[in-house]
Amino acid sequence: MKRLILSSWFLLPALLLAYHYGPGQKQSALDEVALMTQAAHHYSEDAQWEKAIDLYDQSLQSMPEGEEALSRRIRLEKAKAQMMASQLPEARESLVALMDEVSGDEQSEAALGDEVRQSLANAEFYLTWLMRLEGVDEATWRRHAESARQHYGFLATQPTTPDKESTRAQHQRDLESAIQLARMDLGDLQGLPLPSQ
Repeated sequence: MKRLILSSWFLLPALLLAYHYGPGQKQSALDEVALMTQAAHHYSEDAQWEKAIDLYDQSLQSMPEGEEALSRRIRLEKAKAQMMASQLPEARESLVALMDEVSGDEQSEAALGDEVRQSLANAEFYLTWLMRLEGVDEATWRRHAESARQHYGFLATQPTTPDKESTRAQHQRDLESAIQLARMDLGDLQGLPLPSQ
């Protein structure tokens, strides 16, 4: 019995080292990602968008393999920060890629898909608004307006629970705004203030 206890005692450091250099490395990286993401959220709340974007980028670079769900969530938050930091085209491209990933993955959570779709619709809406003000040709801005309308329409027709009825009403208002934006005369559009996010 003494030998067993003594052997176990001597094996304990080897087991701890094996964990530290094995699965412990992944956990350490996840802890680092969590700290950077938390700091990025604080910068976002303080409207320090550039700092938030930098921290989201660092989080994504430190992300260990096999953490797709967390990586997608961070990419979504980064795209939202990019929209607020006047990086709308880059945010839109990121959201399009993310939407393709989420919609093609049956394992992905539905709430994340809806949030990505909402953010993509917002990006398309604001991009349409800016393109119209800048005098971009109609065929180009109409593609973005139609994309925004389709995404908002999809969200507005999703079944909801009674506690999320206000979200559905917001999606319906967003859909109506996208339709109005596409139909609005340019002179009337120029007289309106830029929409806020």
